[in-house]
Amino acid sequence: MARRRLPIARYPREVPALDHVVIHVSDWERSNAFYRDVLGAELVSRGPGFAYRFGGLQLNCHGPGLDPEPVARVPVAPGNSDLCFRWEGSAEEAVDHLRRQGIEVELGPVDREGTGGPGRSVYFRDPDGSLLEFISYARA
Repeated sequence: MARRRLPIARYPREVPALDHVVIHVSDWERSNAFYRDVLGAELVSRGPGFAYRFGGLQLNCHGPGLDPEPVARVPVAPGNSDLCFRWEGSAEEAVDHLRRQGIEVELGPVDREGTGGPGRSVYFRDPDGSLLEFISYARA
C-alpha cells in the first residue's frame, strides 16, 4: 500500500524551526564522551551540566546535579528518548563508523522515510539506552 502524503497546511507566517530538545543522562562523563566521539557533538558547558550542539540543533541535557525548571509534566528520564540524526554518507558507512567506535548496531540498514524523503537508517543506543538513528539520504 502506497503512503499518501497529506497536504502541507498554509500559515500566514513562517513555520517555526526546532531549536533544541531535552534528553536526560545518568552519567555526565560517559554521555559526554559518547555524544562527542560517536556523534561529533560540540560540548557546551551549562553550569554543572552540559548540552550537545550539532550545528543548528542542540540537545539540552538534564542529569546529575541539576534541578531544571520548568520540566515536562512527565519529565524525560534516562533511556527514554528516541532521536534521529542525518548521516551525510551512506548507511553502510554509518554502520562502519559505529562499529569502529565499539557501538552495537541494533537494526539496519533499513529503508525509512524522514524529512528528506526516502532514506536508509541504522539504529543504535546511547549509554543510557535511548534509541538513536542515523538516516542517510545518500543515493548508492
